[in-house]
Amino acid sequence: MKSIIVTGGGSGIGRSICEILANNNFTVQVLDMCLDSAYETASLIESKGGKAYPLKVDVTNFDEVNQAIKNIGEAFQLFGLVNNAGIAHIGNIESTTSNDMDKLYQVNIKGAFHCSQAVIPFMKANNEGVIVNLASIAASVGIQDRFAYSMTKGAVLSMTYSIARDYIDFGIRCNSVSPARVHTPFVDNFIKNNYPNNQNEMFEKLSKSQPIKRMGTPKEVASMVNYLFSENAAFMTGTDFPVDGGFIKLNN
Repeated sequence: MKSIIVTGGGSGIGRSICEILANNNFTVQVLDMCLDSAYETASLIESKGGKAYPLKVDVTNFDEVNQAIKNIGEAFQLFGLVNNAGIAHIGNIESTTSNDMDKLYQVNIKGAFHCSQAVIPFMKANNEGVIVNLASIAASVGIQDRFAYSMTKGAVLSMTYSIARDYIDFGIRCNSVSPARVHTPFVDNFIKNNYPNNQNEMFEKLSKSQPIKRMGTPKEVASMVNYLFSENAAFMTGTDFPVDGGFIKLNN
C-alpha cells in the first residue's frame, strides 16, 4: 500500500485530505505540531477501516523533518507528500513586522522546502512520486491586508513549478491547489475573536465575497488533492488548480 505524508493533518483541510486519501487505499502519515490532533485524525481514519499513523513534527525544524521522513521512507512505500501545514496573517506592508515575516517564512515556505527536499530522494529511488502544495488564491491575485501571507503563498506556487520542472524525468509530479476562503475552525475563530458582536453578519459577508456566494468546504479542497494523486491526473504536473468559487477569474 502506497503511503502519503500530509503535513498539518490534524485539523481543517488537512484532516479532510487525510480522510479522503485513506478512503482511496493510501496509508496516511498524519504530521502535525499537535500530537493529540494527529491522533484524532488517525483514530477517525482507522475507525473507518483505513490506515493512518500520527506523528508530531514541526515542519520548521530541518532535523526533525528529515528524521521523521527518513523513518517513513524506510518503513513504507513513500509515494506522496501534501504540504498543507501553514499559518495566516492579516496586515499590509506597514503593519507587518519583521517578526511576522520571519514566522510566516519559516512555516509556509521553509516548511514546504524541508518536507519536499526530504521526500524527493525516496521518490527518485522509486522512480515515481507526487507532491501537492497548498498555495492560495492570494498567490495569484491581490487580497487586501494579506501582504505577508500572499508573499509566502506566491513562493509556494513558484516552488511548485520549479520542482515539477527539475524532477519530471524522475517520474515525480508536482502541482498546487489554491483555495479561496474555506469554512474551517480557523475562520470561525477569526470571526469570533475579531467581530464578537456581529459574528453572523460577518460570516455572511465573508461568504458572499466569493462569486459563488458561499465559502468552500475542506472536503472540496481535499477532493482536488485526492484527484491529483490518482491515475486520472497522471498527465498533470507543474500546474496550479484553483478551488475558489470563481474568485480568481470572476472577481477581476
